[in-house]
Amino acid sequence: MSTLNLTLLTDLYELTMMQGYFKTKNREMVVFDAFYRCNPSDGGYAVCAGLEQVIDYIKHLHFDQDDIQYLRSLGIFEEDFLEYLSSFQFSGNIYAIPEGTVIFPREPLIKVIAPIMEAQLIETAILNIINHQSLIATKAARVCYAAQGDGVMEFGLRRAQGPDSGTYGARAAVIGGCVATSNVLAGQMFDIPVRGTHAHSWIMSFPDEYTAFKTYADLYPSACILLVDTYDTLKSGIPNAIRVFQEQKEAGIPLTFYGIRMDSGDLAYLSKKARKMLDAAGFPDAVISASNDLDEYLIESLKLQGATITSWGVGTNLITSRDCPAFGGVYKLAAIQNEDGVFVPKIKLSENTEKVTNPGNKTVYRVYEKASGKVKADLICLVGETFDESRDLRLFDPLETWKKTRLKGGSYTLRELLVPVFQNGQCVYESPSVMDIQAYCTREKDTLWNETKRFVNPHHIYVDLSDQLYQMKTKLFDEMSNKNE
Repeated sequence: MSTLNLTLLTDLYELTMMQGYFKTKNREMVVFDAFYRCNPSDGGYAVCAGLEQVIDYIKHLHFDQDDIQYLRSLGIFEEDFLEYLSSFQFSGNIYAIPEGTVIFPREPLIKVIAPIMEAQLIETAILNIINHQSLIATKAARVCYAAQGDGVMEFGLRRAQGPDSGTYGARAAVIGGCVATSNVLAGQMFDIPVRGTHAHSWIMSFPDEYTAFKTYADLYPSACILLVDTYDTLKSGIPNAIRVFQEQKEAGIPLTFYGIRMDSGDLAYLSKKARKMLDAAGFPDAVISASNDLDEYLIESLKLQGATITSWGVGTNLITSRDCPAFGGVYKLAAIQNEDGVFVPKIKLSENTEKVTNPGNKTVYRVYEKASGKVKADLICLVGETFDESRDLRLFDPLETWKKTRLKGGSYTLRELLVPVFQNGQCVYESPSVMDIQAYCTREKDTLWNETKRFVNPHHIYVDLSDQLYQMKTKLFDEMSNKNE
């Protein structure tokens, strides 16, 4: 992203529609919402990520001469439109939910208010960036929850779907809770911790396992995690690792960060045996690290089996979100500004109730239970609506309207989630560092009930509509349905 002009990172139909708008509607102002419909992996929440890269994309959005020449070569764009593109700059407003925030289906993650040509152009890139990083951040949050406070390292670069997925996926994984990544480029780009040990090939390149361990320990005495399953974990690997640790201790070398890693076998059984062996040898603080196609379900199972693993290396299943490889975010028109400057709401209908969009120029409030600080619900409302926390608040599910609850005044607090990012084409938001986003995400996850975090049949946080928005949606729905009769 730092070396490529990503302006043409878009679907062709965005540009053909853009030319159509140029010929007919030109500067008509619109509202588009980016949101998603279902939580990944049938979970109870997701984690928003990727905003910094969206900002970078918008800041550098321009068509250079090579872009114009390529579009001209397609034979479908007229010269007056290409001339317009040659001086194109984004001039609109963008609001977004900050990275690291826990999010729920159907609420706007990004809201774009801009001339329709500009808003249409940026659809594909926004979805590409937000969908990918939110997916991986969510997966990482689930894996870290399963690890119950143990460190989780992301090391899936070699299995990622290309360099960008591996690098930006590592960024998202750290936002979601991983303590480090093996990806050195990601470490450099985002100033995040990098860690690694050694491969089986290191062991195999020496005459014997002990010599390989000893050489590695001499090179990296303060970061000595030894891979013990190249030959025989219990009979060879762990005894040789213990021998090296004893020699370091006798030589007066501080054992600051040391231990073993296992990448195969019955991890529950082997880790318990390893713990006993290490403890008996006088190394109760030695790390026991494990890898081998781990995910949140396997880690949870190993925990239940009493595995003594204290550090987890998670690769393929994290960086690809293997069980749920797509986030499913969409980008829908919500309103068009009329000649009087009023935004006229627009709605998309569908035979699938959950695909009917929420119209209008909206914002999102998070509703917290005051006593616990936990998330009670999210409330989508129209911009300009106000709420008094001292008064009762009625909430209801917009799809299953019989599900209602009333929060007593004074028992809840509200926080608006969408913040300004671009105003009149100028960026007004400064992205925090990745590690600051991670710390914020940790606080966000703490606002979730444990019932929402569980992997099987989680409790779902309701995303409700304000009465005013619900009435608007119902009216539009009826009007559009009557037109189609």
